[in-house]
Amino acid sequence: MQRKPFLRKVRRIVVKVGSQVLTDGRGRLWPPVFFLLGGQIAELMEEQKQVIVVSSGAIAGGRSILGFRPGRASIPEKQALAAVGQTRLMGFYQQALEFHGIRAGQVLLTREDLADRKRYLNARNALFKLLAFGVVPVINENDTVLVEEIKFGDNDNLSAMVAILAEADLLVLLTSVAGLYPGGEETARAGDPIPYVERITREILDMARGPSGPLGTGGMTTKLEAALLATQAGIPVVIAEGRREGVLRDIVQAEPVGTFFPPTRDLLTHKKHWIAYTLKRKGAIVLDEGAVEAIVERGKSLLPSGVVAVQGNFETGDMVSCLDPEGREIARGITHYSAQEIRKIMGKKSSQIEALLGYKIQDEVIHRDELVLLRDLA
Repeated sequence: MQRKPFLRKVRRIVVKVGSQVLTDGRGRLWPPVFFLLGGQIAELMEEQKQVIVVSSGAIAGGRSILGFRPGRASIPEKQALAAVGQTRLMGFYQQALEFHGIRAGQVLLTREDLADRKRYLNARNALFKLLAFGVVPVINENDTVLVEEIKFGDNDNLSAMVAILAEADLLVLLTSVAGLYPGGEETARAGDPIPYVERITREILDMARGPSGPLGTGGMTTKLEAALLATQAGIPVVIAEGRREGVLRDIVQAEPVGTFFPPTRDLLTHKKHWIAYTLKRKGAIVLDEGAVEAIVERGKSLLPSGVVAVQGNFETGDMVSCLDPEGREIARGITHYSAQEIRKIMGKKSSQIEALLGYKIQDEVIHRDELVLLRDLA
């Protein structure tokens, strides 16, 4: 299959750079790599491309500055290492980009920032303004406030979410190997990577076996998970070797570099992106057959009359799954009533809501504009 049809109009690119690309053999941030990337970013910007960088390396940088040995670290230790290392990481990006007359802007995010609609839009607006100013946003997870509840888990996952947030035309995952290999990373030195993956199946995911590196939190598995997330949102993805000369230029020019993953569907609306890919599920609503047919076949909203059961204790504004009578998830959406409220009005007509609750927020439990069908994510 050809890459050109998917890359012909690429303008906005998210480039994720892993710790193993940015460090030397002793785990220290290595300036020549930053200048290599800076030159390629400058070249793309001369061609009127916009570039967003998602970069690991803060904790690795902190380890080398403080003389902290490789290996496991507690959450407070990681927070401290990230605080020290982030300044050095940004310093290298600033030097590399300012050499070409380009400014870098630091953006630190947590999952909580993207799960809240207002903060999500604020982050999106800030990114767009930085790009309008000709600044390269350099994004990292905010490891200094790291706790499991607000953690993306790895910067591969973060890069996919940023690509969706920024409505990017391409996501590039730069790593220490040349792409996805049939036998996993163990075979990375023997032959060429798989050039084109039409769809990420279970068999493809099984190829990613192998641990993450000593400096990173991910591996090929997390890169495939990120690729799956992005391609399902309509964004093509390339996994390639980060230190290859001219790698970004060659990717954008549709050269056979790395492993290419085409988008599996067209772009969803921006709000439905957020609902489907960013929010965490807080519960579920079970629907009757009539409600399933109305939502799936006729594009209707979910009314209280179509609800037969509620799972969990979610609140107004939470993202919930919509299940058919057999328990299969058919849709995801933002509920306008809490679980407790829905239990009181389920099976009833919308005209009865006010009498049952003493108030009415709106006629629908989930409006169709805030409802995403799973078939649209396939």
